[in-house]
Amino acid sequence: MSKPIVAVVGRPNVGKSTFFNKVVGKRVSIVEDTPGVTRDRIYADAEWRNIHFALIDTGGIEPDSTDIILSQMRNQAEIAMDTSDLILFMVDGKEGLTSSDREVADMLMKTGKEVILVVNKVDTPKLPDNFYDFYELGLGEPIPISAANMYNLGDLLDLIVEKLPQTSDEEDDDTTKIAVIGKPNVGKSSLINALLGEERVIVSDIAGTTRDSIDTPFTNGEDKYILIDTAGIRRKSKVTGNIEKYSVIRAIAAIERCDVCLLMLDATEGVTEQDKKIAGIAHEAGKGIIVVVNKWDLIEKETNTMKEFQKEISRELTFMSYAPTIFISVLHKQRLNNVIDMVKYVSEKCALRVPTGQLNSLIADAVMMKQPPSDKGRQLKIYYASQVGVKPPLFSFKINDRELMHFSYSRYLENKIREGFGFEGTSIKFVFRERGDDNYV
Repeated sequence: MSKPIVAVVGRPNVGKSTFFNKVVGKRVSIVEDTPGVTRDRIYADAEWRNIHFALIDTGGIEPDSTDIILSQMRNQAEIAMDTSDLILFMVDGKEGLTSSDREVADMLMKTGKEVILVVNKVDTPKLPDNFYDFYELGLGEPIPISAANMYNLGDLLDLIVEKLPQTSDEEDDDTTKIAVIGKPNVGKSSLINALLGEERVIVSDIAGTTRDSIDTPFTNGEDKYILIDTAGIRRKSKVTGNIEKYSVIRAIAAIERCDVCLLMLDATEGVTEQDKKIAGIAHEAGKGIIVVVNKWDLIEKETNTMKEFQKEISRELTFMSYAPTIFISVLHKQRLNNVIDMVKYVSEKCALRVPTGQLNSLIADAVMMKQPPSDKGRQLKIYYASQVGVKPPLFSFKINDRELMHFSYSRYLENKIREGFGFEGTSIKFVFRERGDDNYV
């Protein structure tokens, strides 16, 4: 199920990051610290009143600035606005209304998106004298908050979830949605064109979606697919320095909507920091993932060239060792037929259900082979396990004490489940409950 996307935009230093961190700190779902993702985080999975949404933090917008850093932040925010379902426009209640606020408001009104005007740094119920000036922006009633003190934060979150679109699967359940993700110039668009050219059964091009992508339905035999093209990510000719966030923001929207991600790497560049950041987002989202190494024709081959590159992938993307790798050349159409076959295989693994009896038998054997951890004479006990979800596979364990479930033992159980049942291409999620728990925690 895809999640709606909320972007937080506004001038620099109005408190966007403070707001983001307060919401994320209380309601983000992070299973582990993924290298290259937690650093400089601009995206998180948030939840309020059992409604889940993706929250995007952006750099500040200075509409007329020619400073290269501020121009980058403006471009980044524009992309976030393009890809979002709801925009939070944050202004500074202490500084009051500025000409830059008016220009940003004009930008937002042209998007045609739902906008909530948030006046930050209002620390008390008594509104400042300049508060009513913000009505001039024409964006409806301003919502006063203090992100730092968490004043009125709950009311704002109530309004956010009220205005979010209802999530639903627009396509049939038997349609597999594929997102082609990766940094600029790795061959994403070329791969999509090559795949569609091979199949020659394009139904139509569905353009103009709210996520600024192109969805192309096609079939392969009796199997139905939708390719989500994120090739709109392009290096700005006049923008230098840190452009990675542009592609990351666009990738978020595509990842949220897909079933399986094709993470494209450039064989001539190896695994870069930007590759790790995009891969980490797909991993945290629990999507099926296939690593597609393009431009393999440009690599000089020796006996173990492919094995050595696979080792680099395993070393740099340790958090998603479950993802299979395909080496291709889009230019020469080498091994392209393997891509859709692997998508079908991984999609089936994402939806795989394990019988409860077989799962508990495997867990019992695993416990006998390696005793659970103990602390101060108290040992971890696993009473029962069951699979409670798919896409990604989610397993619930009834145990005696969550504090005794060490990360290394959880990883050991995951490896045993993978050995027994496969799950290649998909992450596996665990929840641990103690006796007396009514909900997953």
